[in-house]
Amino acid sequence: MRLTIVTTFALALLACASSSPNGPDADVSSDVPSETGEISPDSDTKDSTADDNQLESTEPDDEIKGETADDDLPPRICHSGTTWTDGTKAFENVTVGANPRSNLRTLGVTGIRVSSVDFDNDGLPDLIVRGHTVARDSWDEGPRYTWLLKNLGNFQFEDVTKSSNFLAVRDGEGGRVAHAVVFGDVNNDGFLDAYTGVSLSGSLDGPDTGDRPEIMLGGQDGSFSLIDEQPLPKPSEDWRPPVMGASFVDFDGDGFLDLWIGYGAGVGGPEQDRLYKGDGTGKFVDVTLESGLETQPAFFISARVNGKAHRNDYGSTACDLNNDGIPELLSSAYGRYFNGLWQGQRNDDGTITYVDRSFNSGFASDDKVDWKTNLNAQCYCKLVPEAELCEDVPEPPPYFACSNPNALRWNHDTDTSAYRLGGNTFTTLCADINNDGHVDLINFEIVHWDVGDTSDPTQILLNDGLDEPKFIRPGNEATGLVRDPGRIDWNFGDMTGAVLDFDNDGRKDILICSSDYPGTRAYLFRQMEDSTFAEVPVEFGIDHIRAHGVAVADFDGDGGLDVALGHGRSRCDPNEGCYDTAEVHIFRNLVGQHGNWLKVKLEGGPGTNRAAIGARVEVTAGGITQVQDVGGGYGHLAIQHDLVLHFGLGDSCDVEKIVVFWPDEKRSKSEFTNIRGNYLINIKQGSPKVDYDVRLPPNCPAS
Repeated sequence: MRLTIVTTFALALLACASSSPNGPDADVSSDVPSETGEISPDSDTKDSTADDNQLESTEPDDEIKGETADDDLPPRICHSGTTWTDGTKAFENVTVGANPRSNLRTLGVTGIRVSSVDFDNDGLPDLIVRGHTVARDSWDEGPRYTWLLKNLGNFQFEDVTKSSNFLAVRDGEGGRVAHAVVFGDVNNDGFLDAYTGVSLSGSLDGPDTGDRPEIMLGGQDGSFSLIDEQPLPKPSEDWRPPVMGASFVDFDGDGFLDLWIGYGAGVGGPEQDRLYKGDGTGKFVDVTLESGLETQPAFFISARVNGKAHRNDYGSTACDLNNDGIPELLSSAYGRYFNGLWQGQRNDDGTITYVDRSFNSGFASDDKVDWKTNLNAQCYCKLVPEAELCEDVPEPPPYFACSNPNALRWNHDTDTSAYRLGGNTFTTLCADINNDGHVDLINFEIVHWDVGDTSDPTQILLNDGLDEPKFIRPGNEATGLVRDPGRIDWNFGDMTGAVLDFDNDGRKDILICSSDYPGTRAYLFRQMEDSTFAEVPVEFGIDHIRAHGVAVADFDGDGGLDVALGHGRSRCDPNEGCYDTAEVHIFRNLVGQHGNWLKVKLEGGPGTNRAAIGARVEVTAGGITQVQDVGGGYGHLAIQHDLVLHFGLGDSCDVEKIVVFWPDEKRSKSEFTNIRGNYLINIKQGSPKVDYDVRLPPNCPAS
């Protein structure tokens, strides 16, 4: 067994030399296995771009540490570790140029929103691309809106949308409308299934193909099929709220995936967000009210003032914020309204109910409520000085056009109230930003230049770690998430974003995706040693205008996290430089593969959902413990990244300990020690050992 693993690895090492980031002529050498099957201790395998990256041989020893014996370990791979430095190019766009490495343009792929999972279980993260049009895909020469793209390796993709039956319709022709898509194994058969939601107009006169949310059951061959009947119940036949967020979550730990859905404004205004309980077959029942999640119609003034009204949701998120194994449920509200956070609790009878902690947790909004900083309010009070509360309002600056009170972004009757002084939150992301073991939050917000400092900005919310957590907002000046828009009339259209360790230094970095306004783009921030952030200049980072949807995965399997981005064309000015179409671009990581890393893929056992969504993994290397959860989708119209967790290890080549908390009712725990870095490992619940994946990376040709 030892010989087989080492020989396979050595062959892979030789084959991968041709795919060095410096091109086929890079000076990369490798040693073949010795007669014993071991890689020679004297080998001097180095990458020309990182002089002391090397493959080290370690002789097996007899000591058993934890649950892994050295005899079972693959060869030790050790790099010097990487930390991005200014002037180093971190990413390259492999979608553009005379001979692009990726074939996305050749396929004609366009879209605003992107996600990534390995839907066919071949070890390669695939792409799911969606638009926003309420129209079916045409399989002939007509327009396409939704794409299921199978990863073939080396940034090549195959369009399998039609052949996989992913957009099957219940009646008629073409491909079903699918705006929000998340994947999970709803029937625990080992194949990923998908929820697809539709975001219809709030008007009954708006376009409607008749398509509604569906569960697509995945099969062994990567195909999908509709279940026999509509999987989610509807309160009434004419109920058609827009789906704005979707998260798979096993809220009660029964081993079956549930759904947390955020709805936008429907025909009658903002709608109730809903929790649907799965039965393990692909069907769901509505348990919103009995779970303590009820809100009130927004026309009730008292409900609006107290933060108990339906929200115009633009995203939904589920994650465990107090480490008790019960996921919290979050709603990201548009229209300057309060965000929602419900904390889960297990009752004596074993059921799970939720308590509204939106305000007590500090998540509802920040504490900036001086509406007088709003230039529109200043103009209104200048033009209507007799209006109530206008006596101490300063005049607007000379550059702000102020002539018509009816042309302002201001309603004096309501906009002085606290419920109109929050943010335009599109996405809330959960991640342990500072490696303190507590899951923090990042809100991604649209902010306009003229509304003053009461509009909540994109910012980090740090978890204080209590059983009833409170979130501290240190502010962007303190954290370093500061941007200079370069113009007075700026708009930050931050609708999506992601956390990733792009240089594998063990610290999480932040990608802000800003779109739909002039000058918006992707912003990549690297985390420094003191836990603050500094922007990677666009010429060295990710150069993508109007960045909208985001998917993070190691698409080429080289150990560095790559990024796929959609493109928003709303409010495009011909002189502003929008792309001709809503192109999807992929950015290949150029630095992460030279560092140390570990990928972890989980498989739940009996009592746990098979995809292990909601599982928490703690990886300790070099004395630092990092925490990540397997995600079931978050934020604006369902962002989802590869279900394989990726940990940067800094200069540590080995992992001291891995702890997995499984999302079952008992919150079962698995622990492993003495793990090799720079591998993908598979962990099955109940197994005493991890399995190392030493297959030849698909982007490294064998000849």
